[in-house]
Amino acid sequence: MPELIDVVPLMSTVVDGIARVIEARTDEPPFQRDDAFVAEHVERLDRLLAMFRPTVTGLDHLPAFGPYLLVGNHSGGIYTPCMWAFLSQWYRHIGLKTPAYFLAYDMVFALPGVGGIFRRMGGMPASEKNARAVFAKHAPLLVYPGGDYEAFRPWGDREVVDFGGRKGFITLALKHRIPVIPVTAAGSHATTYVLTRGETLAEAMGLHRMRVKIFPFTLGFPFGITPGFVPQMPLPSKISIDVGRPLDWLQRYPARQAHDPKVLRTCYDEIVGTMQHTMDRLNTHMH
Repeated sequence: MPELIDVVPLMSTVVDGIARVIEARTDEPPFQRDDAFVAEHVERLDRLLAMFRPTVTGLDHLPAFGPYLLVGNHSGGIYTPCMWAFLSQWYRHIGLKTPAYFLAYDMVFALPGVGGIFRRMGGMPASEKNARAVFAKHAPLLVYPGGDYEAFRPWGDREVVDFGGRKGFITLALKHRIPVIPVTAAGSHATTYVLTRGETLAEAMGLHRMRVKIFPFTLGFPFGITPGFVPQMPLPSKISIDVGRPLDWLQRYPARQAHDPKVLRTCYDEIVGTMQHTMDRLNTHMH
């Protein structure tokens, strides 16, 4: 334990440097999606994800046109295979050249090579500014409110939808009058054995400067127990994804209630409850 404490100040210095890199990378122009790159890589995604035998149902619930907000649960540590499985089928369903985007947390865009792939696939750093820009183009947007907090939830919570209380997407949807559609994935979190989120360690290292509140540890092959950001072999698991029907929030709540705490709580409980029910159903069918 003394060794761990001694390394915290050093890590804090490193974090400062990384935070500056992240800030520079997230300031890059949005909308770097490359349709040819998307078309090429959805085929590769199918091959890479074959071991998970992913299925996506409910795509017929998507509106034929106009902006809408897809809200998914985030699972599977650094790989989040459910996100890539959904993107592959969503892009095919609406047409590979149809503008469509997704938000991801800042750190991804600072990683050499990885950040470029995310951008060319339609990814942008998660912010209200970027979301508004997508809606201004009348394009659909995919978000994962739980972010890394949910993607690294402990193994015992692998079948739990957990957005960590984050409600910003609800305010966004109500304020800009954007329909919200839940996208529920089951099985994806069984691909990564997460031991702990490491929230205390993350706070000690000052990771909040990178908008990161966790420093997780996972157990896997070939490295055993490691920080969750070290690549390990994912565990085999069947992944099922279901697209729900648009929620009726716009009919129930006017834009002026976009910041009402009671409305936000009601909507939050509703979407999490709906997605948890769907996850339980999907898990039952898989087992």
